Amino acid sequence: MTQLLEPSDIDKALVGLSGWERDGETIRARFTAPDFPTAISLVDAVAIAAEAADHHPDIDIRWRDVLFVLSTHSAGGVTSKDVALATVISGQAAELGATTS
Repeated sequence: MTQLLEPSDIDKALVGLSGWERDGETIRARFTAPDFPTAISLVDAVAIAAEAADHHPDIDIRWRDVLFVLSTHSAGGVTSKDVALATVISGQAAELGATTS
């Protein structure tokens, strides 16, 4: 089983990830894409990466805004798997011109 990260470790890991914040047992970030098709392209890219990692975020799409929420449900909170996927999501968002909001 993957180990839960301590709150201080989560905060340290998120320092380099613009827009990500700890919220209880999750980490989350909202990205604003240039337009709706780009927002959907971001979701598609994240879906492929998440499937490859066998670790899937909660996703909420509102026009150009996409909210990603990560938690390792089997562990009951945030683990290194969540931080790793947050890093991937941030990279994909940047490639598509989406910014944190």
